[in-house]
Amino acid sequence: MGNLRSVAQALAHVAPDSRVTITSDPDEITAASHVVFPGQGAMPDCVRELDARNLRNVVLDAAANKPFLGICIGLQLLFEHSDEGDVAGLGLFHGNVRRFASDMHDEYGAKLKVPHMGWNQLHQAANHPLWKGIDQDARFYYVHSYYVDPVDDSLTAGTSDYPQRFTSAVARDNIFAVQFHPEKSQHAGLKLLENFIHWDGNPTC
Repeated sequence: MGNLRSVAQALAHVAPDSRVTITSDPDEITAASHVVFPGQGAMPDCVRELDARNLRNVVLDAAANKPFLGICIGLQLLFEHSDEGDVAGLGLFHGNVRRFASDMHDEYGAKLKVPHMGWNQLHQAANHPLWKGIDQDARFYYVHSYYVDPVDDSLTAGTSDYPQRFTSAVARDNIFAVQFHPEKSQHAGLKLLENFIHWDGNPTC
């Protein structure tokens, strides 16, 4: 959905000795050591494509058994429900995907636009191997109108403000997922992708 090629190019840049494949082949996904689920666009379209290509079960299996990185809609899809299109996600995590309010203002009274688009700081809310070498409150690039609202606060690995605080990264076991686009986030984003490539799925090492 949308940003597959740019994510693949960024991964190939940080992992020149690895084979990076864009695929909807269940056998390729099953054989992969690491799986990245990127996405850009509308959640209902993503769910429809996932089911049309018979990928739901293979994605669930990957998320259960190997290092798994979700990006943008690849994060949102992990939750139970999205307000965008009133559609169900994969339900791996309890919580909803909510839309930013249309009447938000910053601290100076200026109206904030939706989608939230551009650079924003991310505060690391928990230690994790994928944050290695990335400064606290580093800036990442965002393009989104919806954000995840986890039931379990312990899922939250990073937060950003627009203007209220929202969860911008989650982590549990072998799953790490982010609302921002690491492939568009220059040094910090490439470092996160490099960390992912070398990650064995253990959240504590």
